[in-house]
Amino acid sequence: MSARFPGRKLSLARLCLLSGAVAAVTVGGLTGFNRWEDARTAESAGSFFAGYVDVTATPSYAFEDPAKDIGGGAVLSFIVASKTEPCAPSWGTYYSLDDAETGLDLDRRVARMTQDNGEVIVSFGGLLNDELATACTDPDNLADAYAEVIDRYELSTVDLDIEGENLKDTAAGERRAEAMATLQKERAGTARPLNVWLTLPVAPTGLTAEGTAAVAQFLEAGVDLGGVNVMTMDYGGSRPEGTDMLTASKNAADATHRQVQVLYERAGMALGPQAAWRKIGLTPMIGQNDVKGEVFTLEDAEAFNAFAAERGAGRMSMWSLNRDATCSENYGDTTLVSDSCSGIDQKGFAFAPVLGADFEGRAATLAEEPVTEESPEALVEDDPETSPYPIWSDVGTYREDDRVVWHGYVYTAKYWTQGDVPDNPVLQAEETPWTLLGPVLPDERPVPVATAPAGLYPEWEPKAVYERGDRILVDGRVYEAKWWSQSDSPEAAVQGSDASPWQKLDDAALVKAIEEEKDKS
Repeated sequence: MSARFPGRKLSLARLCLLSGAVAAVTVGGLTGFNRWEDARTAESAGSFFAGYVDVTATPSYAFEDPAKDIGGGAVLSFIVASKTEPCAPSWGTYYSLDDAETGLDLDRRVARMTQDNGEVIVSFGGLLNDELATACTDPDNLADAYAEVIDRYELSTVDLDIEGENLKDTAAGERRAEAMATLQKERAGTARPLNVWLTLPVAPTGLTAEGTAAVAQFLEAGVDLGGVNVMTMDYGGSRPEGTDMLTASKNAADATHRQVQVLYERAGMALGPQAAWRKIGLTPMIGQNDVKGEVFTLEDAEAFNAFAAERGAGRMSMWSLNRDATCSENYGDTTLVSDSCSGIDQKGFAFAPVLGADFEGRAATLAEEPVTEESPEALVEDDPETSPYPIWSDVGTYREDDRVVWHGYVYTAKYWTQGDVPDNPVLQAEETPWTLLGPVLPDERPVPVATAPAGLYPEWEPKAVYERGDRILVDGRVYEAKWWSQSDSPEAAVQGSDASPWQKLDDAALVKAIEEEKDKS
């Protein structure tokens, strides 16, 4: 996000959720909320909605007003390090906690919302300033700074919005994870245990390498993550040309779900697919995004809500509740993002009830609802008689663009490979030599393989001498010499070796060669 608005940390990651249980198929979540919440916590469970509120933005947004239809929860943003005291928490560097009480009446507004059965979550970090762990290098002081905020606002759930330079600082990431692990342990078994959500930037292909490293740091430190919330917005160059915002956001969600499963498996806490979805949060930026040309419409919101509900995502949010309104006629250029309106004509409708539909649970009680895992589908038995391409083999060698079938899906090789399972789970797409093309279709049959007729060219002889351009036959395939050769088996060319003096003709070149030989005769 860009640093356009002095009153707010425009990094959209936000949403705070629930608590996570370090079990294989459970999703985080704890009971209890604050001194005003007691038996009410048992009344609802399941996926929840909570929109982000920029606390320091002008005009101030009345998140505590029960007349506002905001879905029952709000993520107050952002707590960052003070510019003068690295270990002192502040609201956007503009207000200390005490200053926010007197200048914004924030403590009273939080109390009002919780008394009215609303849920308050606080987000640390954002794009524009130093998150506490970035500035505060003393572990004890850092834990105390987090605890000061948690205790002051009686929080059960916190959100760590880590992006920009804060995400690149791996040492800060370790301090952050250790502090959260310490605070969780101190509060475990109390009336108000601590739920921790990690909010990260995302591309249509999923979390970046820095993002997956941040999740891994938390798991390694022993943090019981409520989940990973991704900012489905501001894709820029990562969004393929012609891909709309809704499709890009769906792709980002699916890719993150896969990555979360891999990360938990590597940490020794395997999650089933449904449990993994309960650990996924989704936060679009409503209306005009920071990137010109990226607009998330009300129609997108409705479809994204349906997608998230169908997948079973644990949380839904938006940036921001402050912006959930049509801009006034006096706002000149709606392609320039405002922190108080969406930049599109909402025709009297609001994004919050659309995105929050059917997300009626609470962050503090999310895990109380049992997660029912679907029985894993039996792996498809690939049939060579009907498969359109060869069945992948662990002893086979494959070159760039070669296609194979594995467990009912077609894959294409990005480069030479041997022994790499096509559907092996990886964190980043570049970690696998295979690209998934899609499922084998019901009526597909083997793709005919072009072969040369006997006698088209001489069969390869080990003792024969071959010059550049000479062609030979091996099992119906044609090979052409790249340079002088003797006793060099064409088998190396089959395995994709650049050092081989032979080059196998592809099907198109083979058909052309056959036609040329026919013309000669």
